[in-house]
Amino acid sequence: MPIVNGDARGLLSTNQGEIRDYTKALEVLKEYPDRDGLDVDTLLDSDKHGALTYNDFLILPGYIGFPASDVTLDTPVTKRISLKAPLLSSPMDTVTEHNMAIHMALLGGLGVIHHNCSPEDQAEMVRKVKRYENGFISEPVVLSPKTTVREAKELKAKWGFGGFPVTETGELRSKLVGIVTTRDIQFHDDLNQPVTAVMSTDLVTAPAGTTLPEANEVLRSSKKGKLPIVDSEGKLVSLLSRSDLMKNLHYPLASKLPDSKQLICAAAIGTRDADKERLKLLAEAGLDIVVLDSSQGNSLYQIEMIKYVKQTYPEIDVIAGNVVTREQAAALIAAGADGLRIGMGSGSACITQEVMAVGRPQALSVRRVASFAARFGVPCIADGGIQNVGHIVKGLAMGASTVMMGGLLAGTTESPGEYFVSNEGQLVKAYRGMGSIAAMEDTKAGKGSKDGKAANAGTARYFSEKDRVLVAQGVSGSVLDRGSVTKFVPYLIAGIQHSLQDIGVKSLKALHDGVNDKTVRFEVRSGSAQAEGNVHGLHSFDKKLYS
Repeated sequence: MPIVNGDARGLLSTNQGEIRDYTKALEVLKEYPDRDGLDVDTLLDSDKHGALTYNDFLILPGYIGFPASDVTLDTPVTKRISLKAPLLSSPMDTVTEHNMAIHMALLGGLGVIHHNCSPEDQAEMVRKVKRYENGFISEPVVLSPKTTVREAKELKAKWGFGGFPVTETGELRSKLVGIVTTRDIQFHDDLNQPVTAVMSTDLVTAPAGTTLPEANEVLRSSKKGKLPIVDSEGKLVSLLSRSDLMKNLHYPLASKLPDSKQLICAAAIGTRDADKERLKLLAEAGLDIVVLDSSQGNSLYQIEMIKYVKQTYPEIDVIAGNVVTREQAAALIAAGADGLRIGMGSGSACITQEVMAVGRPQALSVRRVASFAARFGVPCIADGGIQNVGHIVKGLAMGASTVMMGGLLAGTTESPGEYFVSNEGQLVKAYRGMGSIAAMEDTKAGKGSKDGKAANAGTARYFSEKDRVLVAQGVSGSVLDRGSVTKFVPYLIAGIQHSLQDIGVKSLKALHDGVNDKTVRFEVRSGSAQAEGNVHGLHSFDKKLYS
């Protein structure tokens, strides 16, 4: 039948009789015995579809009756501690040290500090996270009077800021003699002159012990950009930046304990006796959450460590793992775990499944373990396999409370390591799995820390510290520069909010409830469907994810 006046209704099949009264569409929908799509249990029926992971399915859209900004992402990470954003950074030595942990916490997530270093180094990183709560910079970049203008400019290019205190020795806790600012060096032509020729000596300082509100008032009245904190002898002990104070106003989601100004801090340890001494130092530094770091968590070592932590440090929550089955999870929950980490062999730098023939596809792993752990009120972390916002949402839909990311954050400014230019001319950072030969050899040789006292984190994670032949379960490589997490993580959060809006749910709890009561539906995704859902048919394109 031809289309008349733009009316295409004549093209509809009339096998069941064409209904002209469109207001009855919702009533007719009730005649269909089944909802569109699959419920989660049918989706993950391995007899029908095989074991699935994130790329193998999609979530069907729901009804949008609210703006994306109304979506709340509050979620538990342990039985007692909740976050404003369901995002964690992995305890890998190319992903999370104190800088990443601070910024992940400021942005509403959580960073887990790696243990491929000496206990003392790791404890100091925990202290830096806990100290950050008051806005004071405890370890500022300090110049000596002999530093040249050229070197000061190079430091500005490296660190992204240009205000540096100058002390007599060029170190903290030395007598303060001046401050170099961006304005001092920006147009100075003689690059070989010492910074003493351009630095400001008319300083406004505050005494050690000054509170944040007091320091803020001093900065406001002085109109200075930096406020050095000095002791009674005029020695620099810390620094306060006006820009940092402003940033604090921009982090309303910051992960903090109730009635506390301190950021929540998590760190990883192994499951050997030596790790008990490490944990002691971490506890003294103010640790809130300890993550027992093992590729296969269902072991006598981990069960005993869980019991030890719960008995010795009841104020510290324990996240155990990794697990991929209900049986593994049950043993750790029974031992007292406050949270579980799910995933084995699904990380971008992990080859456990390939080499060891052990593991499980991640979507199925998360659903099986998380649905079991939920019966005991134990939150779960989907660890591994996260490549984009869609994977994050799928991991959450499978029942995880949070997701853990490694490679996705390794290329950010806040991750450890220096940028370098690849052979293709791209800016990249090194990234390696903790089961890679490089990581295991470094830890056995004591290269995982500044003082050479590494604790065999890579080898102990795989119970390999006494092996004569190391068998790799990870690889070393590089990842592209992603810029700062202060832009990247907000992009991830906004992406999750928009995704939940498309699904028709206003919170992560509503997502979990919808999956469990079968109102949130899924569809299996063929290889052709995956290709269709990605960029295709273009001669060239620019894939810019956020601005």
